[in-house]
Amino acid sequence: MFHRMKNGLMAAATAAFMMGSATVAQAATELTMYYPVAVGGPLTKIVDGLVDDFMKENPDIKVNAIYAGNYNDARIKALAALKSGEPAQLSVMFSIDIYELIEQDAIVAFDDIVETAEEKAWLDSFYPTLMQNGRTAGKTWGIPFQRSTIVMYYNKDKFRAAGLDPENAPATWDELVEAGKKLTAADGSEWGMMIPSTGYPYWMFGALTMQNDQVLMNGAGDTTFFDAPATVEALQFWKDLGTKHKVMPEGTIEWGTLRKNFLEGKTAIMWHSTGNLTAVKKNATFDFGVAMLPENKRRGTPTGGGNFYIFKQTSPEERKAAMKLIRFMTNPERAAEWSMKTGYMGVSPAAYDTKQLQDYVKTFPYAAVARDQLEFATAELSTFQTGRVRKALDDAIQAVLTGSKTPEKALTEAQETADRLLKAYR
Repeated sequence: MFHRMKNGLMAAATAAFMMGSATVAQAATELTMYYPVAVGGPLTKIVDGLVDDFMKENPDIKVNAIYAGNYNDARIKALAALKSGEPAQLSVMFSIDIYELIEQDAIVAFDDIVETAEEKAWLDSFYPTLMQNGRTAGKTWGIPFQRSTIVMYYNKDKFRAAGLDPENAPATWDELVEAGKKLTAADGSEWGMMIPSTGYPYWMFGALTMQNDQVLMNGAGDTTFFDAPATVEALQFWKDLGTKHKVMPEGTIEWGTLRKNFLEGKTAIMWHSTGNLTAVKKNATFDFGVAMLPENKRRGTPTGGGNFYIFKQTSPEERKAAMKLIRFMTNPERAAEWSMKTGYMGVSPAAYDTKQLQDYVKTFPYAAVARDQLEFATAELSTFQTGRVRKALDDAIQAVLTGSKTPEKALTEAQETADRLLKAYR
């Protein structure tokens, strides 16, 4: 009997140990993910929902999503965590952070993680234009997720009241000025248009320069074209919208309050991220439209937003788990769901082939404007020393808009700064 009791106790202990081991195995890999919330709306709830769905399908992986403020905050906090010895395993950060992250040896290329032919094909499943800010030196470093282009929102009711066709937004710079004059109130209470010039002025400027057939940098991230004649012309046009044509307030316009100004009827047109689309749709009390940005020599907009990155200080198991999470978040059905709930783009053609997004676009065609505009899009400004280079351009833009410098002087100085910073990388 003693032996039977002993054997029974040992069996029970072994079973308990095995159950405990199974419980440990169920949460064998833990991931910390930094996530920026750069545009208004209930993004944290949406991301939390996606993460919860992932953990239900993958009980052996635990994901801690940390919301880190705007894109700059996310980068700073993620890099600080790396240096502190308690790093995150992955993050959504600016697509334009790629060169800084590579230079700091902070991230690993996805080419070094994928193993199967299916995984390699997945790297090529996204829109090529979106990948321009995710690839360099022959490798893929960032996977698009929270991605956007700049679109033109306009108040159709105000267009009707001004005698303008509400179904045809201005398609050229000249038409923009002409419509803006009809939409601007003499007392300054209502403006024809607003382009934000704080927060991300270089991004809006990238649209204007591309419309003037000029890119801001080369594909290697070591040369800028801030003082090119077409760049100077684009900045002069931006300034003229306020000082010469009087269709926009003079000086700078706040990124963070522009959507509120549009929803309150203080401007008939705003240029802003497509990431605002769902919020505008839910909150506008008037009939509104969404259109591609107008052209001068051609149409143009930079892409924008964030990519997924995997940090280098990760174990092989963590990298595989991070890859599984990123593939889950970017698969066509969830990319379609993400686009409908936020206004950000579905990042792959397959997302727009899903029935749910096709049906949504049929009932709300503006959901496809950002996607359709990819035909005319270019990469967002991204270089080595990107923060300092970008600041030089931002400062130049704001100096011109506030009247302290001419476009020629400001952009020449910005180019000199960029040349000094990038010389070592050529």
